[in-house]
Amino acid sequence: MSDYSFDFSGQHVVVTGATSGIGREVCVRLLACGAAVTALGRDAAALEALQALGAQPCQVDLLNPSAVAAACAGLPLAHGLVNCAGIACLEPATEVTAEVFDQVMAVNARAAALVAASVAAKMIAAQVHGSIVNVSSQASMVGLFDHLAYCASKGAMDAMTRVQCVEWGAHGIRVNAVNPTVTLTPMAAHAWGEPAKRDPMLAAIPLGKFAMPVDVAAPVLFLLSQAAAMISGVCLPVDGGYTSR
Repeated sequence: MSDYSFDFSGQHVVVTGATSGIGREVCVRLLACGAAVTALGRDAAALEALQALGAQPCQVDLLNPSAVAAACAGLPLAHGLVNCAGIACLEPATEVTAEVFDQVMAVNARAAALVAASVAAKMIAAQVHGSIVNVSSQASMVGLFDHLAYCASKGAMDAMTRVQCVEWGAHGIRVNAVNPTVTLTPMAAHAWGEPAKRDPMLAAIPLGKFAMPVDVAAPVLFLLSQAAAMISGVCLPVDGGYTSR
């Protein structure tokens, strides 16, 4: 999927996890569709590259709640938010550690909740209607070996999506999630390159392929757009049918 277009002229969208993978693809596509984009991430060089494309960079460590609060305080009024930042630290369920569990939850769930709260509060105060998209995972819907903390964090994100939908709908703010399967960012392409790991997962996906970042960015932009004006509270699998089995 590569040929699609939405009109986000005059709209400002905040994107977390903007410096790589799905987040970067979302930024690039939003800019191409006329949006003003504030890109949040840790990688200074990657933020500079996005700035060259027209995004406003904001360097922040989402593990640090004080840094998150400071970054959010400086954000201009937005019409949309894409919570795309996420980490995966894999451990067997019998070996889960407090450090890893807390780190994954802090980035994948806590930071997403804090950023959304700040963005939505400004939208509500200014009576601006808009859309928030949380980038979750198929891992919220199934059990995956060695993914206890990751699955828990994405399950939390889905639950958060439903609560935000209920609380903010009266203010004209729609909140949805997308739940991708394995998405071939450069890091994921390396991690899933071994046939012993890759082939069983591909066999479990009815479409027989992994997602590319654009395959996830397109539904994100759809949910941000007025084409999805009556869609809220949805957790949308973008998984080639994986969770249908």
